[in-house]
Amino acid sequence: MLHANRTRAESFGAVAELYDRIRPSYPPELVAALLSDGAHAVLDVGAGTGIAASLFAQAGCEVLAVEIDARMAAVAAAKGIEVEVAPFERWDDRGRRFDLVTSAQAWHWVVPLAGATKAAEVLLPGGVFAAFWNLGEPPQEIHEALDPVYARLAPELASNSLAPNRSQGRVGDTGLGLAASGAFEPEQERWFSWTRAYDSASWVDLLRTHSDHQTLPPQRLESLLQAVAEAIDAAGGSFEMRLDTVLVSARRRLIAA
Repeated sequence: MLHANRTRAESFGAVAELYDRIRPSYPPELVAALLSDGAHAVLDVGAGTGIAASLFAQAGCEVLAVEIDARMAAVAAAKGIEVEVAPFERWDDRGRRFDLVTSAQAWHWVVPLAGATKAAEVLLPGGVFAAFWNLGEPPQEIHEALDPVYARLAPELASNSLAPNRSQGRVGDTGLGLAASGAFEPEQERWFSWTRAYDSASWVDLLRTHSDHQTLPPQRLESLLQAVAEAIDAAGGSFEMRLDTVLVSARRRLIAA
């Protein structure tokens, strides 16, 4: 499970500013759906640089963020987000309670059952837990251009090289943790589709923020990224990518099972 790989889980701070600039945001429709029943007090778990937390703050919510990496937290704090630095499973909530617990592109770094149990503790009865991820793949011609690059220079990444990917393990693990906690109603899954354009430079920048690439030895990473850029340029230089934002949500039971 990804949450056990702490080298990858805590690699993002080394590229915090780039992460904040290049990582995609989340659809307005998702934020509206999560706030449709009047949630105001929001806890954002694994907040990173505050990309999602800022959306809820801009919608008028009172937002508190929890982030394990102080370098990422500093970027979020510079946006005016209140951030506490801690692993969520051991975070001291000091009795504070929330209408909504969110986790954007981060819940797979949290131990599923421990995280779900902690989320239930800090949610008000009837409150909602919501984890969401951006998933997607470039068009087929970009796949075909990049597959031999990874096969040659980073074969260990070949099955997961076209970030963000469509791996569904993180969604399933989230559901299992919620169910095992006994504290939530059955999970709901919703999808929001949109598109984003990339050229070779912005795609390489995106790859620099992904943990499987970030933890490669520096020389190997630079050789790989140069070859990726050259392959995209040879395939036309830019592409439009469909993104599917998947939301896994569950309401805290009024009485624990």
